Amino acid sequence: MIADHTQTATTPHDTRSIAAALRVNDFAFRIATVNGTGSASANGLLMQAIFRMGIPVSGKNVFPSNIQGLPTWYEIRVNHRGHVARTPNFDLVVAMNNATYGRDLMELAPGAYVLFDSSWPMPDAVHRPDLRFLGVPLARLCADAFSGGRARLLLKNIAYVGALAALLEIPLDIIDTLLAEQFSSKKKLLDSNFAAVRIGYDYAQAHFECPLPIRLAAMPASDDRVLIDGNTAAALGCVYAGATVGAWYPITPATSLMDAFRMFCARYRVDPESGQNLFHIVQAEDELSAAGIVIGASWAGARSFTPTSGPGISLMSEFIGLAYYAEVPAVFFDVQRTGPSTGMPTRTQQGDLMLTAYASHGDTKHVVLYPADPGECFTMAVAAFDLAERFQTPVFVLSDLDIAMNDWLCPRFRWNDTWRPDRGSVLTAEQLEGMTQYFRYLDDDGDHIAARTLPGVHPRGAYFTRGSGHTRLGTYTEDADDYVEVMERLAAKIDSAADAVPQPVMYSGAAVQVPVVHSALGSIQATARQDARGPGEASDAGRSRVRVGLVSIGSCDAAVREAVDRMSERGLPVDYMRIRGFPFNDRVEAFLLEHEIVFVIEQNRDAQLRSLLLLETQATKDRLRSIRDYGGVPLSADVVIRGVLLGVADATEPHDTATVELRSAV
Repeated sequence: MIADHTQTATTPHDTRSIAAALRVNDFAFRIATVNGTGSASANGLLMQAIFRMGIPVSGKNVFPSNIQGLPTWYEIRVNHRGHVARTPNFDLVVAMNNATYGRDLMELAPGAYVLFDSSWPMPDAVHRPDLRFLGVPLARLCADAFSGGRARLLLKNIAYVGALAALLEIPLDIIDTLLAEQFSSKKKLLDSNFAAVRIGYDYAQAHFECPLPIRLAAMPASDDRVLIDGNTAAALGCVYAGATVGAWYPITPATSLMDAFRMFCARYRVDPESGQNLFHIVQAEDELSAAGIVIGASWAGARSFTPTSGPGISLMSEFIGLAYYAEVPAVFFDVQRTGPSTGMPTRTQQGDLMLTAYASHGDTKHVVLYPADPGECFTMAVAAFDLAERFQTPVFVLSDLDIAMNDWLCPRFRWNDTWRPDRGSVLTAEQLEGMTQYFRYLDDDGDHIAARTLPGVHPRGAYFTRGSGHTRLGTYTEDADDYVEVMERLAAKIDSAADAVPQPVMYSGAAVQVPVVHSALGSIQATARQDARGPGEASDAGRSRVRVGLVSIGSCDAAVREAVDRMSERGLPVDYMRIRGFPFNDRVEAFLLEHEIVFVIEQNRDAQLRSLLLLETQATKDRLRSIRDYGGVPLSADVVIRGVLLGVADATEPHDTATVELRSAV
C-alpha cells in the first residue's frame, strides 16, 4: 500500500519536536543518494553556499567503494560555535534513494523533516507519523523543464539544492555566484543549473512555510577561513617544503594527494624560460617500487615522498627498514582506511598506529606525525621533510580518510617567508676537502646522528650504503658488538626526536568529584587530589577530587573537544591532551601519570594508541581506559561522552546531578 504523505508537512508543529523550536545555525542534515548520480556537485554547492554565508560548516561524505549503484550519504552540519565533528543527530534528511528510505527515516528523531522526490509516493511501510514530510516532485519537474535522461538526472540534484535554499534560507544570489564561477565558460550548463535551482526554490516557496524553524543566518565566523580537504593541504605543504619528487601507486584514499601535488607543481614547479618541469612524479608498478624510488631520490638529495594507505605501508615495509638502517631520509603519507586486508576502502579508521611506529622486520622505530585537520596536514607535511633530513630516517604523516577526503573549515594558512629547510648534517665539498677520511655512520659530536654526504659533491664523500650489518665506520660486519653499537645509536637517535616532533596540545579542565572506593574504575588511592577544603579535611562523606584525563589523536580531536565543552557545561570538566607526534615526549608521560583515570579515545578495535602509551611510557594498565569507535564513520562527541560516563558511572554517587543530567542529554 502506498500513499502520498506530502501534505503532512503543513500540520501544526509538535511542541515535543526536535525541529519545532527556532534553531538558527545549529542543526545537521543528511542527503541520501545513489552513487554515480552526480550528487557530489550539488552537495559541494550547498557546502560552499553555507560557507559563504560566514557560517561554520562541515561535511562528511560516506560513500561506497564501487563505481556506481550503491547508497551514498553526504552529511552537513552547521554549528555557530564552530563544532565540526560528525553528529548522528539529523534534523532533516533529503531522501533521494528509495532503497534506503527505511534506514534514513528510522535514524531520525521525532519531529525531523524529510525532503523527498514525490514524483513517486512514499511507501506506507516506511512512513512515520512523527516526521514532517516535504514532498517535491523533482523528477517530474525536471522532466518537464529539461531534455535528455542524463541531464535530467543531474539537474534533479541541483533542484533539491534550490528547495533547500528556500527551506533553510540560503540566499539565491550566493548560489548563483557559485554556479557562475563553476560554469563561467559554459553558458548552456550555467543556464540549465540556474533554472534547476529556481524550479526547486519556487516549488518549496509555493507549497511549504519557508523557512523552516531550522534555518541559516549570515554571520562572520568564516572570515579568514578556508574550506579544504586534507590531501590538498598536504600536497600544498609538500610544495612549500621543497619536495620535487613524488612516487606512488594509486590507492584510496591517498591518490588525490598526488593528484593535487601534480596540479600545484604544474603551476609552480615549471621553469618559466625553458618550460622544463622542475619536478618528477612517477606512477610506479606497485607500492614497493614507489618506496624504492622515494628512497633513491632522497639518498641523492631530493626531497621526495609517497602517499599511500595501510595496505601500501605493508608492501613497503622492507624498503622502510632499509631506509631506517641505512639512514636515508624519506617521507611517507599514510592516509588510513579500514582494514585488515582490503577492508572497507572508503571508510575511515585509525588502524595503522602500531604499523607505522614499528614498520618493517627486526628492531625498528619511526618518527610519526598525527595531524588533526587539513591545517595540520599542511604544517606537518613541511615538518616531516625537515625531520626526515635532520634525523636521516623515514618519517610518517598519519592522516585518515575523514581528514583527507572531506572538506574542513580551517584558518587560512600562514607562511613564514624566513623559513629555510633543515637539511640536517650534510657535509659540503669544502668540509670534505679538509677531512682525511669520511665514515658514513660515525657519530662525531655525540648527538647520535652521523653526517651524510650527497653523491657527486666530492670524491672523498663516497661511501657504501649498507642495509646489511655494518660497523660505525661503514664496513660490513657480523660481529655482535659492532652490530649492537650501531643499533643502540639508532635507537638513541629516534628517541631524541621526541622533543623535535610537534608537541601535544593540552586543554585544562578540573578534577571530577567521585567517592574514594574500590570500584570498576580501579582503586583510587591516596594519589587522588584533595578538594579545595585542604588535605586535612574530609569532604562530603569521604569524597575526593580525582583528575580525569582524555587522550586522543588525529581526527578524533574535533569530537573530543566538543565532548569536553559539553561535559564542562554540565559540570563535569576534564583535562584533555591531543598527541601530535611519536616518539612521545616527557609531557605525554607526565599527563598520564598526573591523572588517576585516563580515557584513551581512538578509532580502531585493538586500542592501538593505548598499547603504544603502555609500551612507551610508565603508565599502567589500570590507569588507561579505552573508548573505541571503529565502524568506519567519523567519531562523534556523543560516543565520547557516553564512554566517559560509563567509565565513571561506578565511581560517581547516584545523586551526582551533573552526571545524571549529562547521561540523560546524551
